[in-house]
Amino acid sequence: MSIRGSVVGRLLLIDAAGSVAILGLWYLVFSTYNRKKGAAALRWVQTACVGKGRILESHWMGSSRLQARLHFPSGWFENARVTVKFLPRPLPLQWLLSCWHRQNETLTFEADLGGSPSFHLEVVRHRWCAHNRGASSRRRDDREWDIYEPGPIILTTRTHWKQDPTAELNALMSARRQDILQVRFRPESPQFSATVRLEALADRAAATEFVSALREIAAGASTHRQ
Repeated sequence: MSIRGSVVGRLLLIDAAGSVAILGLWYLVFSTYNRKKGAAALRWVQTACVGKGRILESHWMGSSRLQARLHFPSGWFENARVTVKFLPRPLPLQWLLSCWHRQNETLTFEADLGGSPSFHLEVVRHRWCAHNRGASSRRRDDREWDIYEPGPIILTTRTHWKQDPTAELNALMSARRQDILQVRFRPESPQFSATVRLEALADRAAATEFVSALREIAAGASTHRQ
């Protein structure tokens, strides 16, 4: 019995050591993969900012989040930074959960404006919606669909709201092709932020247009103080 217990104990120890080694190798490989993607993302950002700004420094916040400080000319942005969020590939369980929830890799730009906005505003990119008119035949899967593109929906706590769209909303709607997911304005720092899918910046022209769209949106807010 003692010999059998010793063998079982050794096998368990070998299994545990093997599992730790596999997890360690997994973490090392996918951390390296994320860092390579991070380096590529910073190159996209630098390319997009050529002639407009530059990267001052960058650092990793864990194995799946990269942050970099940016410098822009006076009158553009202050205390600007980008945060790139990757899938948590080095952590198998979190990676599986992120894939299950279909999370995207994103880049968030944050900065302060020339003057502090006196309002809170959050704009989420609108989606398509549809409804079916029921089965058009006896086949249950044969349905007719009406597709609609809804206009902007504004949720506000203000008791008085101007009927004419604000400049920043117009700029955001004109920049929909940039695949901007979310834009925020607030009095506290960071006063302005915008989130975009990381893959949308892989193209050089798209990345450059994204920076121009950020400038257009922020300029609209700066000239439309509440």
